[in-house]
Amino acid sequence: MDADDPDTALRLAAFSHVRKLGMLHDALTSEHLLAGFTFEGERVPLVNPQRGIFKPKRMPYLLSIRTVFPRAGRRVWYDDQREVHAQIYGGHEAVDYAFMGDNPDSADNQWLREAWERQIPIIYFLGIAPKRYHAILPAFIGGWDARSLKAQVVFGEAASSEMAPPENAAERRYGLRVVKQRLHQAQFRAAVIAAYGGRCALSRLPEARLLDAAHIVADADERFGQPVVPNGLPLSKIHHAAFDAHLIGIDPDYRLYVSEQLLSQQDGPVLEALKSLNGEVIHLPSRERDRPDRDRLASRFEIFRSVA
Repeated sequence: MDADDPDTALRLAAFSHVRKLGMLHDALTSEHLLAGFTFEGERVPLVNPQRGIFKPKRMPYLLSIRTVFPRAGRRVWYDDQREVHAQIYGGHEAVDYAFMGDNPDSADNQWLREAWERQIPIIYFLGIAPKRYHAILPAFIGGWDARSLKAQVVFGEAASSEMAPPENAAERRYGLRVVKQRLHQAQFRAAVIAAYGGRCALSRLPEARLLDAAHIVADADERFGQPVVPNGLPLSKIHHAAFDAHLIGIDPDYRLYVSEQLLSQQDGPVLEALKSLNGEVIHLPSRERDRPDRDRLASRFEIFRSVA
């Protein structure tokens, strides 16, 4: 990419803006995408609210593509809305992206083709919940097929400053594996925090930006480690650290235990707040199916008891 090229300068500004949004928010909302950003005194949109393939008027090439996550009961308009998550988790080198309509020569679909031919880095806004997106960049159009009416999307190295497309199958698989890990984290966090109404399960802190989605049983555990809401707890940073260090335990009846190591210390209000949890019951989600799984809690509590 030529930094002196007007398209490149605007594209890099868009990438920088989206990365900053990602640092501030666990998921991007439709409002974030529609607001766009300001470049040289002019507002530049990030998406077209009516279409998934988007090129701003002042840019010669495609800037972004978007896949929505349909609401429950809503019609799935394109196959990629249903299949992209399965393809990512299935370990493919690329994911499919359906053309707009059935005319490969339409402007939207030609933008995809140009991005493929010129290997233009783009942003892929992948829906992870209704009106919530995970931004993947740089992404590239890795194939374009007029017969199937689909393009293929591959993923580059996010940490690289060169914005270069993956050169071979190994690099494509690596890029997809990184996306899979990030998507897993984003979806798990969003689902767990939403289930608890955006509050910490221990302190009831009502600020989602200060919460982590803690695993009850680590995801490396083949039996209990699945990324599902009953295996998660929304915890503030300090409560998450205490839980992971087995300084706080939760039994299968949702009762909290604080280790003797903490109870015996006297050192300020933060420590006292942790100690006050001893004997309390955690804040539970309203839906019973979202509540922490008792078998997982029992497994984790045994570890707490062995080290407390």
